[in-house]
Amino acid sequence: MAQGAAHPTSQEEFLRLLKAVSNWNRWGAEDQMGAVNLITPARRRRALTLVREGVPVSMAHNAEFEAGPDNTTPVVSKMTGTGTAAPATGPANTGDSFFMSYHGYAHTHMDSFCHFLYDGKMYNGYSKDEVTDKGAAKNSIINFKNGIMTRGVLMDMARYRGVDWLEPGTAIYPEDLSGWKKQAGVKVGAGDVVLIRTGRWARRAAKGAWSVGQAGLAGLHMSCAEWLHARDAAVLGGDGTQDALPSNLGRLQPVHTLCLYAMGMPIFDNLELEAVAAEAAKRRRWEFLVTAAPAAVPGATGSVLNPIATF
Repeated sequence: MAQGAAHPTSQEEFLRLLKAVSNWNRWGAEDQMGAVNLITPARRRRALTLVREGVPVSMAHNAEFEAGPDNTTPVVSKMTGTGTAAPATGPANTGDSFFMSYHGYAHTHMDSFCHFLYDGKMYNGYSKDEVTDKGAAKNSIINFKNGIMTRGVLMDMARYRGVDWLEPGTAIYPEDLSGWKKQAGVKVGAGDVVLIRTGRWARRAAKGAWSVGQAGLAGLHMSCAEWLHARDAAVLGGDGTQDALPSNLGRLQPVHTLCLYAMGMPIFDNLELEAVAAEAAKRRRWEFLVTAAPAAVPGATGSVLNPIATF
């Protein structure tokens, strides 16, 4: 990877970036859609032309029911009706309920803007007080009820380095994104979903789960926010939580804050990108249609998600 000397990791640089990439008031003082405004009807129509074979690939990691080093809040499931308890003759039903605390390092989910606050505010200047014990009155996931449908661009950083995965804590810099763009022959443009593969799940399958708090995750250095902003990307996603962790800025996750708070750019966390990377490599085509629809929950800070790439 590129050396980080040219990209300082400091509070001062973070504050500079906070202003440099801000989209506040770009779409008006009442806006709650942020960079998703860049996904215009024309861009949706163009994205549909990327579907050549009609092959869909899920980018959701299967929900996990067992606690682990990277899954402190496993899914809690309860069967409300089973086949074993059903009569042997006549009609019967089965059913279940489940509870998922989706934020964190395990479950595939979408972050809305109200998920990250800074200096008492959230995207577009709305007060932190808009988020109460009844949910978020502003910048909640309900704004994206109509879903995301646009061009997706896979940036396979592990493949770029010629490895199966990047080690935890590895930072990705703008030079790496530009290098992949040149190597793969694909450009990031306005309204795109940018998907960063670090090989996180491949490493987990080979070596087992690890504590993110102790060992970290590979991800973007905060300087990549300026790269994304310059290209008018609409959504950032990846197989980790986007930030290279630890960020060396204390509790601050700068990429999350710059995207959600400053740019109004939704984030897709903990994507399963192994299958889509294999399909893209097979075709040597790193662009495809992405569709994703969050649950229609008013006031929610995000949502469990099953994004689909279609080739």
